[in-house]
Amino acid sequence: MRTEREMMNTLLDFAKNDERIRLATLEGSRTNRNIAPDALRDYDISYFVTDMESFKQSDEWLDAFGERIMMQKPEDMELFPPELGNWFSYLILFEDVNKVDLTLIPVGETEQYFRDSDGLAEVLLDKDGLIEDEVIASDRQYWIKKPTARAFDDCCNEFWMVSTYVAKGLARKELLFAIDHLHEVARPNLLRMMAWRIGCEHGFAFSVGKNYKFIDRYLPPEHWEALLSTYTGHDVEAVWRALFECHELFRTYSKAVAGTLGYSYPNYDGVVTAYIGKLREEWG
Repeated sequence: MRTEREMMNTLLDFAKNDERIRLATLEGSRTNRNIAPDALRDYDISYFVTDMESFKQSDEWLDAFGERIMMQKPEDMELFPPELGNWFSYLILFEDVNKVDLTLIPVGETEQYFRDSDGLAEVLLDKDGLIEDEVIASDRQYWIKKPTARAFDDCCNEFWMVSTYVAKGLARKELLFAIDHLHEVARPNLLRMMAWRIGCEHGFAFSVGKNYKFIDRYLPPEHWEALLSTYTGHDVEAVWRALFECHELFRTYSKAVAGTLGYSYPNYDGVVTAYIGKLREEWG
């Protein structure tokens, strides 16, 4: 596997030697000082270019970066509509396990790029002095945000309402419907509430990572194990257990957030718990 220095030299040397590339930036986890470095992090690179079409005509120029085993071009797919406007990206897996997410951006859209940036960006190369102010990477945009009373209530409302969809799916033995609502809606709101509680305890000036991947660092071991247990289950009874475990955790964390921030604890818990109890008793 090529080292970080080797990869960065390859990517930067290419940009230096191609007159069409006027500016190059690095984004993502490799700019984030709060994430422990490891070799599996993607190289998120943007090249700001004067001639987009000349790059898009052929993929041969990408050979300079190494032996590719697979590549995706999101802006050149039919099933998934493009989302980057005039930008064009290449998601590249290399034989040596490295991965590069390379985006081509018209040089005229430099200001837009930095205006819309999530803050995790570093300038690697600026041939024309386009960037006047110092760019310092920051993950501030991903810090836990202190909820307003309305946001807190909305989270509670969504969690408990969608719990009834999970229960209906289980009552009907529609397992995929139930699992989907548990995984895609209910649990994400549980994780949101848990993150808010962590913010209440440790301050709202840090991130628990993409997909809450660092949340275990701030949870009691028993709560972490309980959370993990909700990801298992491939039969109706197992999903019922996962749902009720989510209820217990959400109840614990939402009451704690409400108490700390002085917010009212809504009665969604009580009415939905009673509703689901009746549903299960009658439908199994």
